[in-house]
Amino acid sequence: MQHIYWYQPLSNLMFLYRKRNELMESIKTYKPTVSSVPQARVLLLGQVGAGKSSFFNSINSVFRGHVTSQAISGSSSTSLTTQFRNYSPKDGREGKPLPIVLCDTMGLEDSKGAGLDVDDISSILKGHMPDRYQFNPAAPLHAESHGYNKSPDLKDKIHCVAYVIDACKVSIMPAKLEEKLETIRRKVNLLGIPQLVLLTKVDEACPLVKDDLRNIYKSGYIKDLMQEVSTRVGVPLSCVVPVKNYSGELELDLSCDILLLSAVIQMLRFVDNYFDELSDRLSSVGSNDLKSA
Repeated sequence: MQHIYWYQPLSNLMFLYRKRNELMESIKTYKPTVSSVPQARVLLLGQVGAGKSSFFNSINSVFRGHVTSQAISGSSSTSLTTQFRNYSPKDGREGKPLPIVLCDTMGLEDSKGAGLDVDDISSILKGHMPDRYQFNPAAPLHAESHGYNKSPDLKDKIHCVAYVIDACKVSIMPAKLEEKLETIRRKVNLLGIPQLVLLTKVDEACPLVKDDLRNIYKSGYIKDLMQEVSTRVGVPLSCVVPVKNYSGELELDLSCDILLLSAVIQMLRFVDNYFDELSDRLSSVGSNDLKSA
């Protein structure tokens, strides 16, 4: 298996500290390969309660140095996120925004007319949707909506999509939700945007991992779950990244931090792939203007 940054001298606390600091530094110093784009934009999509908002809160916590909660998160049968939000974690309490924006959305639901609308997802992907747009499942964003960005630049568009999937619910994913994910995946593919899966709540799904997060890549059960979600969502196994968000904890944990930071590194690598593909595509048609591609 991969995602192996720290699958070595795990008993060595200094190794973990060093690895976490290296990952944090890599994220802080990251720069998109296109000069007109200051920050990588990653869209988080997933079922209600899967942990989209919690993922941003967790990344923010790692860089703040303590557990914090900026995005509304929690347990509910309906989405707690009702607005489209662009969240940029900061490097410390008064630090600069990191070079990544995590775009949080209303949760996906399997029933028609509920949860995030597929047409709204298209608007987000193409950079039309403004920050703090109030979702309305019955009436998707349209060109005359307040704040609609009619001429988005490359910096406004989505550069990577992350499907946030609850590890405890992989095997009971409703067929209608799988169909919705397939529709979304086709739209994302057409736009040439890389996709990955964040497999959350791995500690709740496997007692071995709950006992010690460092067992994540020793767990045969988690490996099987990763394979199953790969098949259900339709992405390669190499694009499935297990994570544990901070939820009830009061203190940070090194192993948890490393999983979370490794997921962000993977996102940034996929963003680089997006710009590389875009550059190749434009070169083949004789254009070098990436600004509004």
